[in-house]
Amino acid sequence: MTASAFGGEVSSYYQRFRRGYPPEVADALAAAFALTRDDVVLDLGCGTGQLTRVLAPRAGAVLGMDPEPAMLAQARQATAEPNVTWLLGADSDIGALTPLVGPGRLAAVTVAQALHWMDHERLFAAVRPLLRPGGGIAVVTNGEPLWLQDTAWSAALREVVSAYLGTPVHRTCGTDEASQERYAAALAAAGYAVGSSVVEYSAPLSVEEITGGVFSAMSPEQLPAPDARPAFTERVRAAVGPHGPLRERVRVRLLTGTR
Repeated sequence: MTASAFGGEVSSYYQRFRRGYPPEVADALAAAFALTRDDVVLDLGCGTGQLTRVLAPRAGAVLGMDPEPAMLAQARQATAEPNVTWLLGADSDIGALTPLVGPGRLAAVTVAQALHWMDHERLFAAVRPLLRPGGGIAVVTNGEPLWLQDTAWSAALREVVSAYLGTPVHRTCGTDEASQERYAAALAAAGYAVGSSVVEYSAPLSVEEITGGVFSAMSPEQLPAPDARPAFTERVRAAVGPHGPLRERVRVRLLTGTR
């Protein structure tokens, strides 16, 4: 997992504009792993903590771990929950957690919208010794990227972003069926009992939220210069405006592997 893609100003766009998670997602994870207030949960690749904070009321302690200091700084500023601790580290650092939490101590490891940055096969194997019986790992995908949805406004947005970047945008960030099947097969191969569930909801979108979401997915080098961002926003507004009202249907997919 690399940190450079989410440094600098990108982290602030990530915190402000990335989708959060409805309580039903945390409820589903709590049920899958029978979470109690005695449990410790690790949210790996936590970013600015959108899922970390929702998990906090369902466990005794939640560790949010990410390799980008700027993302963790945003997470700390946005978090009031007293049972959340932030750690600097990547998926390759999982083994270093053993002295901190002890073997067989974690109830769950969640990876939300981040597994495509990781070596998932190695991660699934490395996590097992840290899990208590009945615990497991959850791969959470928070809907499709804004520019890949099956709507007219998304297609219009895709044209604007592709023109700006000078290349077609097609990365699914692990939300596509092939990736989900690959992750499920790897969980089974690592000895987990595999399950899945979906939480769906619909939400309105503003042009500013769409543009901010796009900026949150760019590297710092790709971001338009500050004085060019209003013009980019207006290009997005002109493209998606005719296709209003702007709404997105979000399918939060939870792929679980239980020890």
